Amino acid sequence: MEKIIILDFGSQTTQLIARRLRELNVYCEILPFNKFPEKDSEVIGVILSGSPFSVYDEKAFKTNLDKLQELPKLGICYGAQFMAKEWGGKVEPAPSREYGRARLTFIDKDDVLFTNVDLDSQVWMSHGDTITELPLGWKISASTADVKVAAYRVEEKHIWGVQFHPEVYHSECGTKILENFVKKICRAKCDWNAESFIESTVKDLKKTLGEDSVVLGLSGGVDSSVAAMLLNRAIGKRLTCIFVDTGLLRKNEFNDVMKAYRGLGLNVIGVDASNKFFSELKGVEDPEKKRKIIGKGFIDVFEEESKKLEGVKWLAQGTIYPDCIESLSITGTTIKSHHNVGGLPEKLNLKLCEPLRLLFKDEVRAVGKLLGMPDKLLKRHPFPGPGLAVRILGDITPEKVAILQDADDIFISSLREWNLYDKVWQAGAILLPVKTVGVMGDERTYERAVVLRAVTSTDAMTADWAHLPFEFLAKVSNEIINKVKGINRVAYDISSKPPSTIEWE
Repeated sequence: MEKIIILDFGSQTTQLIARRLRELNVYCEILPFNKFPEKDSEVIGVILSGSPFSVYDEKAFKTNLDKLQELPKLGICYGAQFMAKEWGGKVEPAPSREYGRARLTFIDKDDVLFTNVDLDSQVWMSHGDTITELPLGWKISASTADVKVAAYRVEEKHIWGVQFHPEVYHSECGTKILENFVKKICRAKCDWNAESFIESTVKDLKKTLGEDSVVLGLSGGVDSSVAAMLLNRAIGKRLTCIFVDTGLLRKNEFNDVMKAYRGLGLNVIGVDASNKFFSELKGVEDPEKKRKIIGKGFIDVFEEESKKLEGVKWLAQGTIYPDCIESLSITGTTIKSHHNVGGLPEKLNLKLCEPLRLLFKDEVRAVGKLLGMPDKLLKRHPFPGPGLAVRILGDITPEKVAILQDADDIFISSLREWNLYDKVWQAGAILLPVKTVGVMGDERTYERAVVLRAVTSTDAMTADWAHLPFEFLAKVSNEIINKVKGINRVAYDISSKPPSTIEWE
């Protein structure tokens, strides 16, 4: 399958490049700047991302450009500066950092990268350095009022570069530029879609798994459910799904989800392991420790259950692309550990199968729809693998879980009643490790505070807080305080991602 490789130099918008290419039905993969696959005949082009570094920083990320010689290359911001400098050009600090909107004042219409791009189009700049001299024979393709080399090209070396960020929404011509690169320069077939993914993935699963049996951990969410349906199509009854009740699920979720899976033709086993998880989490406050304890606990349960089955050699999970990206950045800094990618023991007795690990969430839903998944499962909000453990700040107790389950149930049920559920990407309640003063009746209270969190997003890589109606929030707050014993204060989180994350832990 043909692909575009995106070499990640640490830009916050690298994932947006991938999103834009996928929207053009072009398959692409994000790889660390120094991990280009030398022997991959399916690679038809390379994009070099931006970076927080200057090309002259001692710690700046660098790659061996000789490996990319024969492939079409598009450098974005740092990527453009890096190629220009490495091949003999000059990059210098700009008189002032350029951040924000700019407009193209010159376009070379002979450059295929700018086909059907209008002069005066808005682009988004974000850089401290600027290219002051191009290597011999290279041509300027576009300029702005303040940036002479806003874009360049050298066709005989298959090199293109843009100083601005075509992947961000604010660049009006950005999608067209990326489309020109993949279609006109890389000659991509643009046949990547949900249908082709299903066909190729089922074929690969049959080949990889052979006659082996697979055990899959279901969470009740979209990702693991779609993974289960893909595997079911590939290997049928040799797939056994296990749904674990950790005690950290939403109110009544275990029974509700088990019912939802009926009729899908899946072989599902329900396991109540709540006592195990509460015992192992007792006294643990650190969120990373919680995640890893829960991750290991899942694996322990899966391994134990798989021993009761014949021929099980694989553990399948609903890992998706954002999980992989966020679990380990190119600098080695973990944003957060997901139980399906960050909590596996070193010696796993089962081989790992992750059929969705290269898909974004909206792509997973598109695949699920084609596989016939009902909307009740398909449109469920994402829910963290560790469950309510990462929505209870501090240590975990059955009492705290019960309080949060009741508050969360009121919030989610109210979103459905007000027809707001499908307008929100993800929602939930967070229990704070503090108590606040309140007054109920004629008595002074000293009870817990809960925060409501609701965000809008397309892929969870970025998110904005959901602007829910004040009347709705007032009603939910009043109902939680009146009905949930132990809570006397409700707040609403109005922070976006970045700089915050969707979950609090």
